[in-house]
Amino acid sequence: MSTALFDLTGKVALVTGATHGLGMAMAKGIGRAGATVIINGNSSQEKIDKAVAAFKADGIQAFGYRFDVTDEKAVIQAVTQIEKEVGSIDILVNNAGIIKRIPLAEMEVADFEQVVKVDLVSPFIVSKAVVKGMIHRKAGKIINICSMMSELGRNTVGAYAAAKGGLKMLTQNMCVEWAPHNIQVNGIGPGYFATEQTKPIRVDGHPFNEFIINRTPAGVWGEPDQLRGTAVFLSSEASNFVNGQVLYVDGGILATIGKPANE
Repeated sequence: MSTALFDLTGKVALVTGATHGLGMAMAKGIGRAGATVIINGNSSQEKIDKAVAAFKADGIQAFGYRFDVTDEKAVIQAVTQIEKEVGSIDILVNNAGIIKRIPLAEMEVADFEQVVKVDLVSPFIVSKAVVKGMIHRKAGKIINICSMMSELGRNTVGAYAAAKGGLKMLTQNMCVEWAPHNIQVNGIGPGYFATEQTKPIRVDGHPFNEFIINRTPAGVWGEPDQLRGTAVFLSSEASNFVNGQVLYVDGGILATIGKPANE
């Protein structure tokens, strides 16, 4: 099969929260497929510049823009600036997110609201700003980074799960409204990946490490680069009739209720 189906040459992709971790891995995959990548972050400009340099070192054309994805005015200004300075946004990956591990009975309303604002409201804000151009051009790809918590609950992550469950339904409703304009809106639901954030718990003997290895049919943590193909697929012509779906990249966790204790 020709790789032309997955070729993103000439496309411009905005990936929010892509200065590190899974966002950076997906953005690099999209960039290596030929797209120009716009890196967004809301931390220091130095961190954004460092990320852009890493992309360029890999031969990827990349630009960095610092803005808060929960600030609608800032998002509109940034999208306008990007489209003026780089080009029309063909691909949007709503990756920026946070998690607060606090039991619901102990969680402050302000903390709950912050998680929902970043993980659910910001994909709406950024998509709304970007989709106007996509509608005008009658083409576009939007990828919302969901989670296994879009399907399952787990102790201490109630706000995150509520937001990611909502993001799954937002993805489907974006599909319903924007599919007539030749815009495909899908989600990616990552499982548990070996990142710097999870490094402290990915050690032999750690209870959570053992839990993930035993709970995952593949028997291992995922590697960030294993998300690249899914991101490229959903960004490319290969997924032109895939819409309103969440593709779980989880090593098979959602396919099983887990191993018996004595197995």
